[in-house]
Amino acid sequence: MNKKQKAPVVIVGIGEIGSVMARGFLRTGRPVIPVTRNMDLSLQAELTPQAEAVIVAVGETALPEVLENMPGVWKDRLILIQNELLPKDWQAFDLQPTVISVWFEKKKGQDVKVVVPSPIYGQHAKLLAEALAELDIPTEILTDYEQLVFELLRKNYYILTSNIAGLKYGGTVGELWAKHQDFVEKILAEIQQVQEYLVAKKIDHDALTRAMLVAFEGDPEHGCMGRSAPARLQRVLAIADEAGLKLPILVLQQHCIDGYSESESG
Repeated sequence: MNKKQKAPVVIVGIGEIGSVMARGFLRTGRPVIPVTRNMDLSLQAELTPQAEAVIVAVGETALPEVLENMPGVWKDRLILIQNELLPKDWQAFDLQPTVISVWFEKKKGQDVKVVVPSPIYGQHAKLLAEALAELDIPTEILTDYEQLVFELLRKNYYILTSNIAGLKYGGTVGELWAKHQDFVEKILAEIQQVQEYLVAKKIDHDALTRAMLVAFEGDPEHGCMGRSAPARLQRVLAIADEAGLKLPILVLQQHCIDGYSESESG
């Protein structure tokens, strides 16, 4: 590698968010090496052992397999960006990645839309923040691990609440809180139980709710229910079964979805 050339960044998974990351790093003058799902990770690591960072931009459900198969030469350079992410997801593989809680949206055919600044924690936080700054995407570099856990929980509160409540009411997050606050608070109480099980400790429910509402206010027109909403609900209920938790509101939501699906097929 030429001494004047910056070390490349590898991006595993070139979807909408992965493409944003690629654009930011290219603007900083770094080569970007894309790795798609049909490419061999070990071979790519042999070809690019000098990578500065390796961004894992695959979906939530694909993450465990990718981390399990991550080549050793890349393991200390990982950046994770997934939704529904918590420490257990990387601790299971004895990893210490840089982690960003992504608070910007990128849909096909649309430009990036920022909700609130995206917090980043880890050794590559500055590197990632500089790349996103090239695209005018604001970030916040965290220096405390507990801050990171709080921010990941905040994102889970936001995604799960808006998606699951949206299965019933649809609309936007602004409308959801303005018109259906009582229902949202019931959903949040059950989500709290699941998140406490996943992080194995009590969490500050009131502070997380307030932080979630700041994100609601950051983009009140954000739609509640994405395509992943039914699958997210199923994952939460599966975790509740594993933990022995009783979540009557979420179970009722699942029954409503099942009933609707049966009536459609009938």
